[in-house]
Amino acid sequence: MEQGKRQIQIAKVIKKEMIEIFAKEGYNIINNNGMVSVSDVRITPDLYEARIYLSFFQIADADEMLSTIKEKTSEWRGHLGNRLKNSLRRIPTLTFFKDDTLEHVFKMEELFKQLEEDKKRLEELRSQNKTGE
Repeated sequence: MEQGKRQIQIAKVIKKEMIEIFAKEGYNIINNNGMVSVSDVRITPDLYEARIYLSFFQIADADEMLSTIKEKTSEWRGHLGNRLKNSLRRIPTLTFFKDDTLEHVFKMEELFKQLEEDKKRLEELRSQNKTGE
């Protein structure tokens, strides 16, 4: 379902603010090598819920990190409310999701590499069969 203009505008504002809130709270860099980033924000048509998609990079247990973030949902909403109190009448409820787009990209790259290797092996076998005949 396509989002309306107002939904897109609010999503952009919330994404920008959540990135800054995560940076301030130290969630953008974990243990100097891992990173949590806000990859997307989608707003429901009634503007009452913001679905925030998070990407986890080089974090050992992304599910545990996501549950830690979810435990602080009311705190995140409070920070967001303080920042947007003059912009929005009602601060939407926040729902966090794991964005596994990066994982899919890496899996697809691996599959393409495997296909290329299989193709090369098949060509080698064909050339060996032609020279052996």
